[in-house]
Parts: sequence; structure tokens; C-alpha cells
Amino acid sequence: MLFGPAGNSDRFYEEGNKSTLQAFGWLENMGLTAFEYPFGRGVSISRETAEKIAAKAREHHIAVSAHAPYFINLANPDPEKRENSFRYILDAARAVTWLGGQRVVVHVGAVMKLDRADALKNCAEGLREAYRRLDDAGFAHVHICPETMGKYSQIGDLRETVDFCLLDERLIPCVDFAHLHALTGGGLRDTEDFAKVLDTVEAVLGVDRARKMHMHFSTIEYTPAGEKMHRTFAEEKYGPRFEYLAPLLKERGYHGTVICECRGTQADDARTMQQMWQDA
Repeated sequence: MLFGPAGNSDRFYEEGNKSTLQAFGWLENMGLTAFEYPFGRGVSISRETAEKIAAKAREHHIAVSAHAPYFINLANPDPEKRENSFRYILDAARAVTWLGGQRVVVHVGAVMKLDRADALKNCAEGLREAYRRLDDAGFAHVHICPETMGKYSQIGDLRETVDFCLLDERLIPCVDFAHLHALTGGGLRDTEDFAKVLDTVEAVLGVDRARKMHMHFSTIEYTPAGEKMHRTFAEEKYGPRFEYLAPLLKERGYHGTVICECRGTQADDARTMQQMWQDA
């Protein structure tokens, strides 16, 4: 299993670091092995900078993934908006390749005023079209990772997400356990609850593909509408808790990536998860 943060944590900067180029040695010293580059607000990195980052990541044995812009909505039937979504995915695929990675996490879409069935159909066709364009642009190696979402207004509950991954073998689910916890009103309370999530992924995609899945993990605050805010492990009143998931990942031989999205403490909390997994 690979463990690491989404972006740079508060402590990274508090210790005097200023550039992401410094992050990989810092993470290696912590024993971490992954880093997710956040492009949520747009892809704005030059090839030169990205390749310098890739060199540092290789030097320190850190696997890099990327998060595509939040603006993507493959459910939207508007031709211009769909073109923008395809461009965001292509930009992220290009950037992650420069960064030396292969996985791009994508928020697939939102329902808007559509029937959910129509929104799902649009998203499925959008993912197929995205791969046609990635193939044409020379990025056939990139794994799009559709993410499970934390609000009812968004596309991407667990079953929707894994069903999308049946469209192409290169699609890898990004199971965000905090989002699932929020979407189910705090439904991930114990080992059995987490086991049901893994069982679903394995039943749809098969055990081999499930074992490689991308994961996001943090604690989370939620409302009746779903996700409100990511929280930290130190805030003990919030779930879900990784100690229930770690033994399952170990027992079932999972070897994917776990990215921590805890608010400001993502590197330290990623290390905590890694230690739980190692001790399981």
C-alpha cells in the first residue's frame, strides 16, 4: 500500500519549506510513499516545473497522482460545458504524465436539473469520450479515477462509481471513505460497514481490480445534505476512523494508494494510517 497526502500540509510550511520540490524528501523522511498534486482550481503548471517535480519524486520514491479540476461536469448536456470538461481532463492527464504519474482523480458530475438516470447516461458517455480523446492525444496510459462523492446533488455514490469503471479497464475507482460516510449520514461506523464497501467494489470489478483502487480518507463533518468539511484525526468526534479499515486492507491483500485529505494535517494523518496498516 502507498500512503501520502493530498497537497502540502500546514506543518510542511511551518517548518520553513516553501516549494513542492521540497515535499518529496520531507515525505520520504516521514516514511510516506505517495503524493497527490491538487489541480482542483485549474491546471497551471509548466512542463519544466512538472518534470523537476517528477525527478524529485523519483529520487525520493514517491508515487504521484493528480486531482483534476473541480469544474468538470460530464452530466452537463451543454456542448460548450462538455468541451470544457474534456479539456480539464486532458490538461490533468498531460500534467500528471509530466509529473511522472498515471492516476487522475475526477469528480464526474452533478445532477443539476436533470433526471438522475439522464445525468448518469451523460457521464458514462462523457467518460467514453474522454478516453477517446486521451487515446488520440497519446495519453492512453492514464487511469481516470472517478471519485465517490459526498453530496446527494452530485453523481458518484459507491455503486454509480464502480459501475462507471466497467466502461473501460483503465478506469480505477477513487473510493473516498469520508464522502461515503457523509452521504450515508455517518454510515461507516465499524469494520462490518467498511467490509460492505470493499465487498461491493470486489463484486462489481473483481478482486484483482479492487485491490488496486485509489482511496481518499479523512474524517468529515456533514449535514443532512451530505459533506460539509474535511476534518482531522485529532478531532475525535468526527468519523470515519481508519482503524476499522486498515485490517481489512491488510487481510484482503490490497495494494493501491491511500491519500489523506485531512484538513491541514494530511501528511501526519497519512503516516498514522500507514502505521495502522503496518501494525494490522
